[in-house]
Amino acid sequence: MNTHARHHGPGRRTLLRGAALGAAVPLVPAAASAEGGAPARRRSAAAVSYRWLGTSGWRIDLRGEGKQRTVLVDPYVTRFDTGLFTGSFDPTTRLRTDEALVREHAGTPEVVCVTHTHWDHLNDVPHLARSTGARVIGTETTYHVLRSLGVDAGQLSVVKGGEVLDFDGYVIEVASSRHSRNGSYSYFAPGTLHAPPAAAPRTVSDLPEGDTLAFKVTPDGAPSALFMGASDFDERSFRGLEPDIAMVAVASSASTHRYVPRLLDALGRPDVLVPVHWDDFEKPLSRPPRKDGTGLDDFLAQARAASPRSRLVVPDYATVYGADLRPRRRHP
Repeated sequence: MNTHARHHGPGRRTLLRGAALGAAVPLVPAAASAEGGAPARRRSAAAVSYRWLGTSGWRIDLRGEGKQRTVLVDPYVTRFDTGLFTGSFDPTTRLRTDEALVREHAGTPEVVCVTHTHWDHLNDVPHLARSTGARVIGTETTYHVLRSLGVDAGQLSVVKGGEVLDFDGYVIEVASSRHSRNGSYSYFAPGTLHAPPAAAPRTVSDLPEGDTLAFKVTPDGAPSALFMGASDFDERSFRGLEPDIAMVAVASSASTHRYVPRLLDALGRPDVLVPVHWDDFEKPLSRPPRKDGTGLDDFLAQARAASPRSRLVVPDYATVYGADLRPRRRHP
């Protein structure tokens, strides 16, 4: 196990599970504090909050010392229509960003983590990087795409998996992962870039997957959270991460063998499981996510069977959650 996997002392898992073991409830923050030799600069768990931005996107706010710091994962909030959810997918759909909406939901991040380069993960990142100066962590493909869209090279950090990055208040661990498979054992727009594209991307098909990552974020003195952007994984890379909370992508097919039980076993059966990437990401965040026919119920059943002591949390767009993922308040 890597040395950064557990900043906290014993008993964190008991605190996170709470009273409703195995129940599907809204997310929970912990009152857990760092024990046994934690550095004095560690923040308390109460200083951390989470907001689901739909798809696999998350906003993490850390408050302390009179300021707020924000980390984003896969922030796609523009959510334009490509026909994907109506059976009329158009790969020539033009990329576009609703700048006011992005500002409303994403705030002013200091770090943006990108799991892969498909449009429903990357689309709003170029604008965020250019307008806020945020550091973007992603693959070489993400690097080349963002450079072609005018993002300064000094803001971009290329990672492959295995990196452990200290941001003085939180640690980000990077794990190699894999993209979801459809019923034909393939996926949309595969490929990687090892140089800038001949022209800046203009349509959703211009953005290749470019390899897939997962990120584990551990705020000082608070539970750790793993963020997945697709419903497959590198089993060997995930072993030893042991997050307290896991934001797990729901599979759209059964192509990956025993995806849920293998994943939860590799992660050490986290205290809290949060299904993501099951919603219709072409509907605005102002509407509640549609749950029926999304594969969500099947995921929850498999997760309960594979990890009965984990607490299942089905998130919504409008709730701000605390560090142990209990609802704190509604987002206005």
